[in-house]
Amino acid sequence: MSSYDLVPSKNEADKGRPLTGWKVLAMLLAFFGVIGSVNAVMVYSALSTFSGEVDAHPYEHGIAYNREIASAREQAARGWKVDASLERQATGETRILVLARDAKGGDISGVELAANLASLVDKKQDVLAKLQETAPGRFEARVVVTPGARDLELAASQGGREVFRSRNRLQID
Repeated sequence: MSSYDLVPSKNEADKGRPLTGWKVLAMLLAFFGVIGSVNAVMVYSALSTFSGEVDAHPYEHGIAYNREIASAREQAARGWKVDASLERQATGETRILVLARDAKGGDISGVELAANLASLVDKKQDVLAKLQETAPGRFEARVVVTPGARDLELAASQGGREVFRSRNRLQID
């Protein structure tokens, strides 16, 4: 067996279809078309499930930063003590209980208290609740929330003006 037997003859090589410039162009267009289509599907899927935004208006909140600092100083000067607890009910609901006391230990009454169980990853999963004052200094609400890590954001307002805000990380089982 000689080395000449391993190389096809000229007649055998010409039996297949020739590789032309149009075929190469078609293969390149098909390859990049598939890559582009897959990328488009992945980008659409990523943006439709999570936009990447944590705050819808970051610029406006940045401008309001000095007001936030002044508001925090006013809140600290009031000396309010607010204790919040969550309790899972047999019905599947979660009861939010808030006890609010002023600097002298007296019950805080006459405020509107709202709670937000904020999801750490998606604002669409936030659970908002307006707490009802069941007794002086005692506020309650019942919500349906999935287990997991959340931020409990409490906001109290009086006369249309926010007078208290807190945020605490918690784990709901």
